[in-house]
Amino acid sequence: MPNEQLTFVVGTGRCGSTALSAVVNLHPGILSLNELFASVVDPVVLTEEPLSGPEFWGCLARPNPVSDSLVRNGAPPPEFLYNRHPEWRHSAATTGIPAISMMVLPHLTDDPDGLLDDLEREIRAWPTRPAPLHWQAFFATLAERFGTTGAVVERSGLSLGRVGQLHALFPQARFVHLHRDGPDCALSMSRHIAFRMLPMLAEITEHCGVDSPHELTPEHFARLPPDLAPLLTGSYDPTLIMDRPIPLPVFGAMWSRWIVDGVRNLEELPAGTHTALSYEQLLDRPREELTRLAGFIGVEARPDWLDAAVRLLDGAGRRGSALRLDPVDLEALRESCAEGAAALEGTARRQW
Repeated sequence: MPNEQLTFVVGTGRCGSTALSAVVNLHPGILSLNELFASVVDPVVLTEEPLSGPEFWGCLARPNPVSDSLVRNGAPPPEFLYNRHPEWRHSAATTGIPAISMMVLPHLTDDPDGLLDDLEREIRAWPTRPAPLHWQAFFATLAERFGTTGAVVERSGLSLGRVGQLHALFPQARFVHLHRDGPDCALSMSRHIAFRMLPMLAEITEHCGVDSPHELTPEHFARLPPDLAPLLTGSYDPTLIMDRPIPLPVFGAMWSRWIVDGVRNLEELPAGTHTALSYEQLLDRPREELTRLAGFIGVEARPDWLDAAVRLLDGAGRRGSALRLDPVDLEALRESCAEGAAALEGTARRQW
């Protein structure tokens, strides 16, 4: 499948992208890949490294240890799909859940185990080639299976930081930057276990004097205080994370930093290959915004798709939730988001 048919929806996470994936998945001409690059985390899959078919399959099927840990500890985020079905074959507590089975395959089919088996038989026979060529074959295989040969749309949370990397590997791909009001987005992050883990991991690395969690060793674990050490052991009470006092401006600053860096990276892409989509405008004017989105992706804005999408978005997440905060807290949160908000204003909505 040519790269011209590939679009990445990128954002900070908690920006309405899960709802947008559900809308995109309703279109019969689009292959919607939900959280693909949030699920498959082996770094080699986003390089030019040659991989054999079995090696590429291993990257797709190998369980994501962080995801399995969240499920085992009773704290799966709402984005996880596979764990909701105990009748399915895999379990985080026993076999581990294959990476593409957690969120990608259940988004496409009610039989993710059967699809996993079919994909394994095919992909293991693929020749050795650079990872981007494996991805193109993977997209084409799924598009043919589901009859969605019009376009491929991949959407992963917290993907804004991968723009440069994705463009280098898929130079003809297009990018849609989905963004949301900063204080609302940061407030949502503060209530989500995976985003709450990020400042805690930053605290751990600072405490241990390393630059990245990947540098941590068992010796480091032994020196951590009891309110942080369990996070690295794979067995913890979710209240350790959810009840920890983390000031809201921490999440505002995190959102702002990601937006500033992401906007800069998007501006470096060739003209015409990227655009922006406001979550608030999507909710306020769904038919107009989705018609423009379809045109950018390269598919027809079918009336039946628009009708179904409007019904789905009617139940989408809240707007203005930050306005319910205490005025002092709201002002502090807005201040922490100010740099990111300015970056979004400086790149006012592009013409599609």
